Amino acid sequence: MSPRSDAGPLDGLVVLDLSRALAGPHAAMLLGDLGARVVKVENPDGGDDSRGWGPPFVGDGESTYFMSCNRNKESIALDLKAPDDLDLLARLVTRADVLVENFRPGTMDRLGLGNDRLLELNPRLVVLSISGFGHDGPEAGRAGYDQIAQGEAGLMSLTGPSPDDPQRVGVPISDLLAGLYGITGVLAALAERERTGRGQVVRTSLLAATVGVHAFHGTGWTVAGEIGSARGNHHPSITPYGMFRCLGGHVQLSCGSEALWRRLCAEFGLDPAAPRRADNATRTRNREEVVSLLEATFADIPADVLLKRLLAAGIPAGRIRTVDEVYEWEQTRSQGLVTEVAHPTLGTITVPGPVLRFFDPLPEGAERETTPAIRAAAPLLGQHDRSIREWVT
Repeated sequence: MSPRSDAGPLDGLVVLDLSRALAGPHAAMLLGDLGARVVKVENPDGGDDSRGWGPPFVGDGESTYFMSCNRNKESIALDLKAPDDLDLLARLVTRADVLVENFRPGTMDRLGLGNDRLLELNPRLVVLSISGFGHDGPEAGRAGYDQIAQGEAGLMSLTGPSPDDPQRVGVPISDLLAGLYGITGVLAALAERERTGRGQVVRTSLLAATVGVHAFHGTGWTVAGEIGSARGNHHPSITPYGMFRCLGGHVQLSCGSEALWRRLCAEFGLDPAAPRRADNATRTRNREEVVSLLEATFADIPADVLLKRLLAAGIPAGRIRTVDEVYEWEQTRSQGLVTEVAHPTLGTITVPGPVLRFFDPLPEGAERETTPAIRAAAPLLGQHDRSIREWVT
């Protein structure tokens, strides 16, 4: 494999990040990971809210939460109530290709930077606007916070050990999904701009992003009239598929086809055609019985031994790792998901790496990796004030 390039497919694009907390900053960070120059605009009085979210904090009070969604950015501190700073922001808009904001609907209009004004300043600008519950409709004005959105959008009713014990997903998934859907829209708008020469406004919300991943639970209700509910660590439509107790631990396995079910039964001396488990629909109707049978079968088998047997038999299976184990795992590191970067006060730090990899095919089956590097850790508040002001002067 040939040496990698650090430029990235979005090299040359400028992203103006007016967002704070997580959904918008995550979207802007991913655009930065792809090579765009990202200028983060922060309130001089403390900056992005997430700078205060912790512990953990490191060094002189640096929030690791803020670091998680603001790498590959430059920071400028602007008071958007001050005319001079608002004028500077307008000049930044004229230089940008993309603007990301997640204020409550109407806030940008009150600043004098509604969509009409933004596109007047820069007709090629793509605006990504992320709200909590949508930009119109009867509840458009509600503030959007991840856990509230998880509950309102039905996700918590599908998560947890039972319908009586709803649980949030362990990461702020509604925020993260809104950011991911947002950059999908941005990239589509940039592609359309190549044809039309004009930018446009892309809107999504925490509500929309969470409803967008209902998957089979969505059609289960809209088409079949069945309401999904929390089923713990077992799939509601495929059996066996989930987490199983064994000697001294747990393993996860998935029999997503009848062929895999037969392999599982052959490995552990079970009858695949026995009544009440002869096909997936029957097994799913009798899930508790199937789970009990398998856990009784696995009861005397240590987790490591069981995992080896499952994988050797061709059954998709895996262990449950803690976060530290994930980052120490050789497979994680082989995918570039752990990297080192320089921080302005902490020195060299280890951070999660980019989730996409890019390659150029070369003759005779060779390839050259062109995945952009993580260029910079999350910035200090106002770290790039001087250089950005000089750039737009």
